[in-house]
Amino acid sequence: MSAASELPDWARGLGLSPHPEGGWYRETWRSDVTIPADVLPHGYPGDRSAGTAIYFLLLPGEHSAWHTVRGAELWLHHRGSPVLLELGGNGPTPGAPAGIVVGADIAEGQQPQAVVPPGTWQRARPTDEEPSLVSCLVLPGFDFADFRLAPDVT
Repeated sequence: MSAASELPDWARGLGLSPHPEGGWYRETWRSDVTIPADVLPHGYPGDRSAGTAIYFLLLPGEHSAWHTVRGAELWLHHRGSPVLLELGGNGPTPGAPAGIVVGADIAEGQQPQAVVPPGTWQRARPTDEEPSLVSCLVLPGFDFADFRLAPDVT
């Protein structure tokens, strides 16, 4: 993993830290509305914030590992390289990936935002040699208890 000193100048003021799945992140919002566990869909082990948001940065050559979160995740492209967001189904391990390019060039088939359905395996990487900055919103809000990394899968 790259050192924080290798982050682009424009990203150093964002207060990013290494993410367990790869890349860099900082939580930017956590709703003060709490959803009780008995109202949430089956499988949530406790209450959750209504929603959360993070900045997520991938440097050229970095990628996130296959992972899944319990809630729906909305990706929003902000700056830099488009991101290849690969979805691998919702089985016990990631399946054959289907790709979505999250980026600003709509004419080239990119999407400025994309949704990862709840419980869907996902991984991401920049498509070229610029760092990629996105925001990821999770609803109901993210909790590491709802996060799962895949076993070593390529």
